[in-house]
Amino acid sequence: MNTQNVRTRFAPSPTGYMHIGNLRTALYTYIIARKYGGKFILRIEDTDRERFVEGATEVIYDTLRACGLTWDEGPDIGGPTGPYIQSERMGIYKEYAEKLVQTGHAYYCFCTKERMEKVHEEQRAKGITPTYDRHCRDLPKEEADKLLAEGTPYVIRQKVPLDGTTTFHDELYGDISVPNADLDDQILIKADGMPTYNFANIVDDHLMEITHVVRGNEYLSSAPKYNLLYEAFGWEVPTYIHVEHIMRDASHKLSKRDGDAYFGDFVEKGYYIPAILNYIALLGWAPKGEQEIFTLEELIKEFDISGLSKSPAIFDAVKMKAINAEWLRGLPHEEFRTLALPYIRQTCKREDIDIDVLAKVLQPRTELLTEIPEKVDFIDTLPEYDSELYFNKKMKTSAETAVPALNAVLPVLEGISEADWNEENIHSAVFAEIEKQGVKNGWMLWPVRVALSGKALTPGGGIELAAILGRDESIARIKKAIAKLG
Repeated sequence: MNTQNVRTRFAPSPTGYMHIGNLRTALYTYIIARKYGGKFILRIEDTDRERFVEGATEVIYDTLRACGLTWDEGPDIGGPTGPYIQSERMGIYKEYAEKLVQTGHAYYCFCTKERMEKVHEEQRAKGITPTYDRHCRDLPKEEADKLLAEGTPYVIRQKVPLDGTTTFHDELYGDISVPNADLDDQILIKADGMPTYNFANIVDDHLMEITHVVRGNEYLSSAPKYNLLYEAFGWEVPTYIHVEHIMRDASHKLSKRDGDAYFGDFVEKGYYIPAILNYIALLGWAPKGEQEIFTLEELIKEFDISGLSKSPAIFDAVKMKAINAEWLRGLPHEEFRTLALPYIRQTCKREDIDIDVLAKVLQPRTELLTEIPEKVDFIDTLPEYDSELYFNKKMKTSAETAVPALNAVLPVLEGISEADWNEENIHSAVFAEIEKQGVKNGWMLWPVRVALSGKALTPGGGIELAAILGRDESIARIKKAIAKLG
């Protein structure tokens, strides 16, 4: 693969939110540019006005920025090969299509919609895949000129060779040869003067000097026609990298209609953005070693096109969640605290608690950031709970054993001053009492956990909870539990 003067592009259509398949293409494209010291270009392909969604271009900008995929040229920052929005390049495509007509590589087609529908109906009746029958392909120039002069509506079609083969090279699939007889004379310019997606791509990629094209392998079947266009113009063919689909399971592609397909969905579910990027990089790419957790910088360093798979990638929600959890656990404490704070504040409004201790106990116990509000909802208000919570077979505790345990720990906690109230001092005092009583740790600590939280599952044990809640609240909750147990 040629790695000189690399220029890659991400060319999304503004049709809605960013699908993770599109984001993966953007990521691979960005990585290739950065790995080889090249340029990453953002181009907005908005010629399909029927599917255009207002505000979707801003979603593309926001998503790429949030992921750290910064571009070197694009609609908002300009560059030497702009404009970078296809609808602003309309005059260019017709000019190049006309050049193909002049050189005999394209032709005017005046077939009406009604005629085409009739032809396709007859083809289907014969069991033939509907395609253009090349009715206007050999129309005499004088007749074509006459129809043009009369203002007859037309499209411009590519004039594909009728015999021989076209061979193209893909970095994953190698050389692929296709009989030209299997290719149709695709439309390049539509009746409204707009270019088709396939033609606009070719022209733009050439004029923007794109050297590497990363796209889904659904475009493999179009690659021969792309190559014929490059040859017709005498342009250099870029390096093709056709990546496999992301599948929901062995039979179904990950679909927008099935949910969980958009980048924004995962952010809303509490996934950390670098973890999302990390996971989707592994959907179709295998690193050489055993490492699975990668920063963007590490991905750039480790990525190699030879690691891309020709098999579909199966989206594994469990694996993605595990990678997210590992990312959260590996963050510096201050960074996790900052990340977790908005989620903590959804259910915990108190200002007199120890947020540092709370973040510390949450960090190793959080897989998704959206789990945090439910984990800390007991802090502001102790929930009503059943005394059965004190039963714990492993700890050998029950509502009956909880009474002496709480009565023993209460004066210990009361003996710690407000100034000395911290996790270390609470731990020392309570464990000294456990040793004095000659009991197992859980015999005393489990009732403390339940009394302070009203829950069986909490971020941290009884000592951490006491440090988080503060002296007065902890003592009040212990007293309330003793009174409740009678």
